[in-house]
Amino acid sequence: MEEKLSSIAKTLKHSPIQQLSYLAQRNNAVNLAEGFPDFPAPHPIKTAAVSAITSDFNQYRHVQGICDLVADKMKEMHDLDVDPLTDIAICCGQTEAFAATMFAILDPGDEVILFDPSFETYETCILLARGVPVYVSLDPPYWNLDKVKLLDAFTSKTKALVLNSPHNPTGKVFDMDELGIIAECCRSKDCIVVTDEVYEHIIYENEPHISIASLPGMKDRTVITSSLSKTYSVTGWRVGWAIGPSCITFAIKNIHTKLTDSAPAPFQEAALTALKSPPEYYKSLKSDYESKRDYILMSLCEMGFQIEFKPLGSFFIFATLPETCKLTDVKFVEELIKQAGVVVVPGCGFFHTSPDCSEKVGGYRNRYIRIAFCKSDATLTSAVHKMQQLVDASGRLKFL
Repeated sequence: MEEKLSSIAKTLKHSPIQQLSYLAQRNNAVNLAEGFPDFPAPHPIKTAAVSAITSDFNQYRHVQGICDLVADKMKEMHDLDVDPLTDIAICCGQTEAFAATMFAILDPGDEVILFDPSFETYETCILLARGVPVYVSLDPPYWNLDKVKLLDAFTSKTKALVLNSPHNPTGKVFDMDELGIIAECCRSKDCIVVTDEVYEHIIYENEPHISIASLPGMKDRTVITSSLSKTYSVTGWRVGWAIGPSCITFAIKNIHTKLTDSAPAPFQEAALTALKSPPEYYKSLKSDYESKRDYILMSLCEMGFQIEFKPLGSFFIFATLPETCKLTDVKFVEELIKQAGVVVVPGCGFFHTSPDCSEKVGGYRNRYIRIAFCKSDATLTSAVHKMQQLVDASGRLKFL
């Protein structure tokens, strides 16, 4: 029956990140692969969800209060005036919000610019909408944006640009100069920006999160997507949103209704509690993650990893394998699972402007691993301890 599949369905592969998570479960390994917290969500938010269920908020539902609070948040954080009645669409997580946005704006053959390395789901959503992904490589080791390369990527078919900041997998935060370059290009080329801002509250060094929608002339050509998932440690609740011009969000709402009808009702109710969290919550969130980041960075350095770039946001470290390591990222990950019982993600899966993962070591695209540190202190300590058992007298991992 495979011949009955669509051409797009035939090309889709299982997520390597999820496959590694399954492998971690089967081998009882410590999972630093998938970006979900393994510690409890905040108690008041869980209590609100339980209360909603017992109060029978269990049917199709749209909770307008979420839109009101998100609009308030946009005003407070970015001085953006957003109409909660017309400019916000509630969806089943950021992933559906992003996908629905692609379905809303793309016609077959429309091109969408993405920055490489890039999270895997963006390309899939664009392809499902019959769009064409066009990648612009960020320059390692600091993942800088090259204006010339960006300008060269625009064609008469360019419809949109995807901006993920803070960035997965690198932890990069696009600075004001880079955001200005992107905004200038998109204004001059009449291009829509679709953002993924799920890590908006997980940003370090006391830097503020800047949404490109807040730059001059960008509010009316930007669709912001985000969710509860990362900020409130509820990745399984699937409540997210898209914020943009009313004509686009109207289409996103219609597509969302046709796809899933509504986001989970009790978790929408709980979102009202989450979005009213006091400033102290967000300060604590950043502080806790910064401590986890620094602990893992220090431990990796002690084991011989090259940390060329200290992540400024998100909860990932994109670490370079030591120069002495003769293994590709894929082989390294396999050995780490077998010998240490720790699972991380090979970096090559995030790159799209070169061939798939190769057995041959060459260039830099198979020299990275992504480590998720959104885990409890006990989990992180256990992972480091397991890896340290393989460190030789010189302080290096034996199989490197």
